[in-house]
Amino acid sequence: MHPFIACLAAAATAAALLTAPSAHARGGDDRSSPPVQLGPRPFFLVDDMRDGPLKRELKRCAKRGAFTPRDFSIGHRGAAMQFPEHTLESYVAAARMGAGIVECDVTFTKDKELVCRHAQNDLHTTTNILVTPLAAKCTKPFTPATFDAAGNLVTPASAECRTSDITLAEFKTLRGKMDAFNPRARTPQEYLGGTANWRTDLYAGPTSGTLLSHKESIELFKRVGVKMTPELKYPVVPMPFDGFTQEAYAQKLIDEYKAAGVPPRHVWPQSFHQPDVLYWVNHEPAYGRQAVYLDDASTPADLPTLQDLQRYRAQGIRIVAPPIFALLTTDATGRIVPSTYARNAKMAGLDIITWTIERSGILADGNNGFYYQTFDSAIQREGDMMQVLDVLAREVGILGIFSDWPATTTFYANCAGLR
Repeated sequence: MHPFIACLAAAATAAALLTAPSAHARGGDDRSSPPVQLGPRPFFLVDDMRDGPLKRELKRCAKRGAFTPRDFSIGHRGAAMQFPEHTLESYVAAARMGAGIVECDVTFTKDKELVCRHAQNDLHTTTNILVTPLAAKCTKPFTPATFDAAGNLVTPASAECRTSDITLAEFKTLRGKMDAFNPRARTPQEYLGGTANWRTDLYAGPTSGTLLSHKESIELFKRVGVKMTPELKYPVVPMPFDGFTQEAYAQKLIDEYKAAGVPPRHVWPQSFHQPDVLYWVNHEPAYGRQAVYLDDASTPADLPTLQDLQRYRAQGIRIVAPPIFALLTTDATGRIVPSTYARNAKMAGLDIITWTIERSGILADGNNGFYYQTFDSAIQREGDMMQVLDVLAREVGILGIFSDWPATTTFYANCAGLR
């Protein structure tokens, strides 16, 4: 038996509760699906909320006892808060938690096969490649950290290993790990550490972390009954790569869904590179109708204007996906409210997906970074995450949100009556 088929069979057995009469009926289209497994976290967050109408609503909902998958809940790289991202185990965990849609970030190998990785050049932080013979093929070999006489770090440890350095067969021999590195590492083994203290390496053992090709992710997603949102990652290698053009890369992604018989309504192809999105809109209109243009703004000043958003819509783009901070701000009373960008996107006739929740660690300690930068003053406790979701869903009107722990968004979507 092919190793992937064996893994898929094992995952299917372990995920028996996920199977339903019609696999693609899940994700909000069919409420006959078996209950999902939320675990304690959503209920912890509700208990931690300030008293008020939303908390009372969610407390009543928590007594429901059975929850179903929702498209509003998108598994960001699977369930990456605790499982190594873009692995079979992470994807199955996301489906178990009721993510109606799961993401495979797509890049390519030396032999131009599509695989699930967040970046073409992240193997040194997301896999065990540096402690395998394949380390010899990395673009930049491991370089240990250097220190001064007092033990202060002078230069951090470094490496760069790309999917394009190795073939698909070689890629499949690697094991996924939590995305992290130890800048003080003196050895490749030490470099594999560095996992944030609010995450865990518990699910990154030597028998887990199963890497997948894009084709394999499609088959897994079909099996566990989730819809799909592949992100075409922009290459770090010059294009064309050995004759492989950017357009051929974008087309190959769609072709693999066609070959697998996945209907366009179950796929949301996405990219930060606008020409990719427009390629799908113009050359694959059935799939391009749900193509998502990701916004890479780092600060509010980087966000597009109303005129920019109107131009996107005129070009045929229907869905934009900015980071959470782009959609929220605070009013004079300190309440979280929709931002100018959020109002402009709706005015331009665009639907909105956003990213990423459950990715910022402990919220109550303040200084919550990138995702919360425009409304961090309103975040005082872990339970405030539910208020963020509520404003995004009910006031901004997003279609869905990427989450590193989909149980939270699945719970909220069930309680709010979202698809």
